[in-house]
Amino acid sequence: MRVHVTDLRAGDQLSEDIFNLYGLHVLSSGTILNERELSRLYQHQIDYVEIERRQQPLDKPAPYVHPKLLPRYEDAVAGCELLFRRAVEEGTIRAEDVNESFEPLMNHFREERDVVSLLLMLNSQDDYTYQHSVQVGMLSYYIAKWVGWDEEDQIRASTAGFLHDIGKCRISEEILNKPDKLTEEEFEMIKRHPQFGYEILSEAYPDSDIAAAALQHHERKDGRGYPNQLTGEEIQPISKVVAIADVYSAMTSSRVYQEKRDLLYVLKELYRLSFEELDGEMTHAFIRHMIPNFIGKQVELTNGEHGTIILSNESDWFRPLIRIDDRFIDLSVQREYEIKHVFM
Repeated sequence: MRVHVTDLRAGDQLSEDIFNLYGLHVLSSGTILNERELSRLYQHQIDYVEIERRQQPLDKPAPYVHPKLLPRYEDAVAGCELLFRRAVEEGTIRAEDVNESFEPLMNHFREERDVVSLLLMLNSQDDYTYQHSVQVGMLSYYIAKWVGWDEEDQIRASTAGFLHDIGKCRISEEILNKPDKLTEEEFEMIKRHPQFGYEILSEAYPDSDIAAAALQHHERKDGRGYPNQLTGEEIQPISKVVAIADVYSAMTSSRVYQEKRDLLYVLKELYRLSFEELDGEMTHAFIRHMIPNFIGKQVELTNGEHGTIILSNESDWFRPLIRIDDRFIDLSVQREYEIKHVFM
C-alpha cells in the first residue's frame, strides 16, 4: 500500500527499496520503520513509500509492546514490595531474591524501542514507591546503555536503580504518602532513606557500588544534595545514572501530592539541571535518545492548534518539526510557537 511519509508509524514495513532524488539508496525492502528510519526518510525528502498492508486499522496506531511485558512489570512491582517487607523484618535482602523479582522484566524491557510509550503504559498512581523503583531500574539500564557502558555494567546500573529507594522501608507510610507539605522533622526523616538503603544493601552487595547508589542518588554535583553534600567526582558514576532516572521517573509519575508533568517539560527540566546538579554528559545522552521517541506523537501548541511531531531537531531538542493538517511548522525557526502538551 502506498503511504505518504507523514502517515507512517512505527512498526510499518517497507515493501520496496527506497531511493532519493539523486538515486542514493536510503532503505531496503523489508525494513521495519521506527524513529530512526522515519527520520532518515524525512532527511532524504522522501514523499511516498510502499509498505506492507497493516494488520491494525490506520486510525488505531499503537507501539508494539511484548505481551509478556505488563505481567512481568506487575510481578516486579509485587516483588519490590516483598523486598521492602523483608528488609524491614530481616534488616537486609538477598541478591537472589532481587534477581528473581527483577530479572524476568529486564529481559523483556531492554528489547523495547519506544521508551516513552513503554513508561507511560506502565505508570499509574497506585503503589508509587514500588512502581517508581521498577521504573528507575528500567531507566538506569537505558541510560547506562546510551552512555556506552558494557552489558554487565548496564545490568548492575539497572539493579542499583531498582533498589535505590529500599531505605524507604524504614519510613512510615504516613510520611511517604502524606498529601500535605512535610514538616521539617518529617523531611529530615525522609532524608535518612539513602543511609538506611546503604545499610540494607551493604550486607547483600558487599564491596559493590549498588549500595553506594542508594546512598548517593540524592547527591548533586554542586554540593547541595544529601546526605553528605558530595560534589562532582566524589559521586560515583552509577549514582549519577540512578539520580537522573530517579528525577525523571518522579516528575512524570502521579502521586497523592503531585500530578504528573508533561514529558517534554520534564526533559527540559533535566536539561536545566544538567548544568549545576546532574551529570551533564549522562543527562544529555538520556535526552538525546529520548527525543526521537516523540516522533509520531500528537501535540498541542501554545496557540491551541494540534499537530504531530514528524522530525526531531538535533540542534534544538525541544523544537521539532510539526505537521498540522497539510502544513508544517518548524519550531526551531518559528519560535513564536511552543509545545504545550504531548499526548501519548
